[in-house]
Amino acid sequence: MTAQIIDGKAIAATLRAKVAEQTAALPYRPGLAVVLVGDNPASATYVRSKDRAAHACGIAVRTISLPADTTEAWLLAEIGGLNADPAVDGILVQLPLPAQIDAQTVVEAVDPAKDVDGFHPVNVGLLAAGRPNLVPCTPLGIMMLLQAAGTVLSGARALVLGRSAIVGRPTAALLLAANATVTVAHSRTTDLPAECRRADILVAAIGQPRMVRGDWIAPGATVIDVGINRLADGSLVGDVAYDEALERSGAITPVPGGVGPMTIACLLENTLRAAIRRRGGASDGGKRCAT
Repeated sequence: MTAQIIDGKAIAATLRAKVAEQTAALPYRPGLAVVLVGDNPASATYVRSKDRAAHACGIAVRTISLPADTTEAWLLAEIGGLNADPAVDGILVQLPLPAQIDAQTVVEAVDPAKDVDGFHPVNVGLLAAGRPNLVPCTPLGIMMLLQAAGTVLSGARALVLGRSAIVGRPTAALLLAANATVTVAHSRTTDLPAECRRADILVAAIGQPRMVRGDWIAPGATVIDVGINRLADGSLVGDVAYDEALERSGAITPVPGGVGPMTIACLLENTLRAAIRRRGGASDGGKRCAT
């Protein structure tokens, strides 16, 4: 058996095209504000990628770069101004933040209606209650990849490996809402390989290179590899031993080129959706672009 490769680049390109089409039909340009504090090279690169992608979709992007010694009070004041700005539909504060700033305080300061990262407690609570509003971008992308692969979710056994608030837990909530039977595994899970072998859907989000071996995967299972790990030789690998998994799974995301491209595409989709909800003007009433 050789697995179907789930092409995240192609699926993300389709989503971006749909966002651009819907944005062009609006009587206004959705506005996205990205706040970058400090000079972390990886964060700066990621922010530039978001900026380019948003501009290409017709979204007005404002990048606010603040020095590394920015105080928490200063950053909160910036966010307060963006909350009050009617031209801003989405606010994203790039993480991580410098040590002197409490990230949770900052997340909670963002207007939930403009929280395109989906991290505010209001949006987290709505997702947990089965009433999702703005959903974290990577979990949303995971669900779109599963849909594009034709994976049947209702009644399936899904294992989410990792319990982070950014990926693991919201992914589990979305899978549960899709009527999957969901298990969340983590560092304290007993006999992790056995848990993985029971899964029809395996989402690996643990940040450990090639931890999930091929013989951990049930034949024909769908594998979503969220991990992006850089090895000593500079190469990028996922949390799953890809070559081994390719021979066991029914469908699998590559690294790179799987989940990664979906995260930015879903950020754009969230920005469009937030704009429509705030300002109106779309015939679909703010439904998601994905079919």
